[in-house]
Amino acid sequence: MASPVEVQIILCDAAVADPTGKVHMLGAGWSVTTSPTPPQAVAVLVKVPWDRANQRLGIRLQLVDSDGAAVLLETPQGQQGITTEGELEVGRPPGVAPGSLLDASFVVSLQPLPLPPGRYQWRLDVSEQTFAASFQVRQGGTAP
Repeated sequence: MASPVEVQIILCDAAVADPTGKVHMLGAGWSVTTSPTPPQAVAVLVKVPWDRANQRLGIRLQLVDSDGAAVLLETPQGQQGITTEGELEVGRPPGVAPGSLLDASFVVSLQPLPLPPGRYQWRLDVSEQTFAASFQVRQGGTAP
């Protein structure tokens, strides 16, 4: 059985991942917002076990509602979910000791979303594991 990856999902006002694997965040760590949401970013920090280096790991980040259903937005092409998919592969640098964790990160930046008040969750599937970060959308006003 493959070693599990470790993941942190951080909700931010803005974020950028640099080529070294670091993530630079502004307004990080919120869990309450208003609708339409302000521009936001989902920062994902991944620690890949040494024995899973040089392996492609499937990833899927999706916004779901409190029932676990995909959040759908109306677009000119019809209703679409807020989802991004891809693969993550981390190389093993020379000299890294067996058992070390290898850093990987990515950021998904989003424009304002017209979400009704309620609870939501960013759900990340990495291979056979699932991670999540929840947030609340309040009616009107300003986010704390």
